[in-house]
Amino acid sequence: MTAAAEKIDQLAIDTIRTLSMDAVQKANSGHPGAPMGMAPMAYTLWTRFLRHSPTNPSWPNRDRFVLSAGHASMLLYSLLYLTGYGLTLEDLQSFRRWASRTPGHPEHGMTAGVEATTGPLGQGFANAVGMAISQRRLATEFNRPGHELIDHYIYAICSDGDIQEGISAEAASLAGHLRLGKLVFLYDDNHIQLDGPTAMAFSEDVLGRFDAYGWHTQRVEDGNDVGAIDAAIAAARADDRPSLIAVRTHIGYGAPTKHDSQKAHGAALGEDEVRGAKEFYGWDPDRHFYVPDAALRHYREAIAAGEKLVAEWQERLARYGRDYPAEAAELDRRWKGHLAAGWADGLKTYAVGDQVPTRKAGSEAINALAGTLPELFGGSADLSESNLTDVAGGGLFEVDNPAGRNIRFGVREHAMGGIANGIALYGGLIPYASTFLVFSDYMRGAVRLAAITRLRVIYVWTHDSVAVGEDGPTHEPVEQEAALRAIPNMDVIRPGDANETTAAWCCAVERDDGPTALILARQKMPVLAGTAEKARAGVARGGYVLRHASGDAARPDLILIGTGSELQLAAGAAEALEKEGIRTRVVSLPSWHRFEAQDEAYRESILPRAVHKRVAVEDLSPFGWERYTGDEGAIIGIDHFGASAPVDDVMSHFGFTVDRVAEIGRKVVRDGFRGRVPTLERGPEPD
Repeated sequence: MTAAAEKIDQLAIDTIRTLSMDAVQKANSGHPGAPMGMAPMAYTLWTRFLRHSPTNPSWPNRDRFVLSAGHASMLLYSLLYLTGYGLTLEDLQSFRRWASRTPGHPEHGMTAGVEATTGPLGQGFANAVGMAISQRRLATEFNRPGHELIDHYIYAICSDGDIQEGISAEAASLAGHLRLGKLVFLYDDNHIQLDGPTAMAFSEDVLGRFDAYGWHTQRVEDGNDVGAIDAAIAAARADDRPSLIAVRTHIGYGAPTKHDSQKAHGAALGEDEVRGAKEFYGWDPDRHFYVPDAALRHYREAIAAGEKLVAEWQERLARYGRDYPAEAAELDRRWKGHLAAGWADGLKTYAVGDQVPTRKAGSEAINALAGTLPELFGGSADLSESNLTDVAGGGLFEVDNPAGRNIRFGVREHAMGGIANGIALYGGLIPYASTFLVFSDYMRGAVRLAAITRLRVIYVWTHDSVAVGEDGPTHEPVEQEAALRAIPNMDVIRPGDANETTAAWCCAVERDDGPTALILARQKMPVLAGTAEKARAGVARGGYVLRHASGDAARPDLILIGTGSELQLAAGAAEALEKEGIRTRVVSLPSWHRFEAQDEAYRESILPRAVHKRVAVEDLSPFGWERYTGDEGAIIGIDHFGASAPVDDVMSHFGFTVDRVAEIGRKVVRDGFRGRVPTLERGPEPD
């Protein structure tokens, strides 16, 4: 390399460093140290390997770059500004400020070029694995000899914190098993974390661990050696395994007293440290947000190079369209996220009286939809025979069968959630992920990020209440649904029978602005009168009148509200109460999220404010139901953990029976009973 080339390399690297320092200092908040240490590896990747187009940031065949170490966001924002993604110096100057395009941690959808919402450590790691799975799956489905439309890499930068998180271990294990050779990670091995040296909590042989996972591993001893980093990335690309390159960097590189110190991690350096670092780089310490013309010209070469890559790919796409018109049209539909015509035609309608577990109805829905929606792609965390989520005859997604439609995630719930997010972020596929509802807690970090990022992810959580029975309280969810309902933008649907389950799957597949959770039961449940006619529209609106009261249907004496397996209890209790002259309406309310999105007139037509006597019944925590039962209603739920016994015994002892619901309804109407109904193991009656 010539001296001139080395000079421009160093100038470009130090531009990232100084922009990052200045932005954090101006905000008086952020993480300056990591970008200062990571700058050489990021520069090398972005200028020598990353195939991207700043003016076409959604180009399908671009390489993906995930900053799993999302706290180092100014590294990414600096690169996006410098390479021409539309950010301005003013955007960098408004880092971490209200309404800026440069929030504290990267947010997908807010800033062009940000491929994933990261910050919670390990999430981006799992996202990148999901993207690599998508790349392989879609390449297998659509590439043809001489037509390599989907052929690119997924790169990521991860930190010591990412490597320590359990989700990364789970995701790395699966990536090695699947031999995802298009996946390359640069590990910012700076030996520092927030509390101090990593040695105080972290002494393992990281590369040895990744070797055991089946990864290709390398070490670069000097994080400022651009040539060594270049050679390591090239070697990683030449291997057919996922790669981890440990790059020995120095946090706060060049800062007078905070070089290699945790004090450079999570706070502005301070004016004196910024001046000292700039002087160390040979820069004018009094110039802030300074971008040398030569550095900017060098970075902006990415614009023309990217436009050339896009043009070449579009020519390939045109040739592909001529040779494979059907496949080209299908690929275009998939990238746009549109559903195929007639996608719901094969779904089943169930007859009244059929006894069908909603998990079984969910399985039948998956297999009906799989025929028209080949993009439906997912699996279970080692519970496929219990969750019933396999596409029959679809095969397993494996090294030697990348066309397989069923993913075996293993007992890796958190990674499953993060990988599903990566699949959704990549595009062209609709991912679903499944386990028992009680284990949704293991996925929660990834689930929350799916909601923040508004990802089209479907969760199939079965074994949904204390009706799990013999497995006992460790496997019987109580508080999980209430917690999930509390997540903004999360649509939680708990269908009451097989027809509602089919409708719920329709809602999940159609939704493209956030995740959907399908809460399904293990035990057999009767198909209820009215759901065949009403469920499709009713579930889509979150709630509907399953059964009108006799007489003046607009002013019933009592409204019984149910979800899931307890909807049948509400229906049975209504029948009994009607015989006693208590005019009773039954409302199915499977999705609070959807119901709250309806206009006031619709909500009033279902739950009229004038009817104060209401009972909600759900075999889960009663938390939150007051919003629908009001001051004069009652809630039948469970406010303690479950028990190990046959399902009928559990439900009977805890008071989830038709007689119990009818009795509470009677007391609400005649005696004015209100509030949460106590649920102790002996099943006491309310006072």
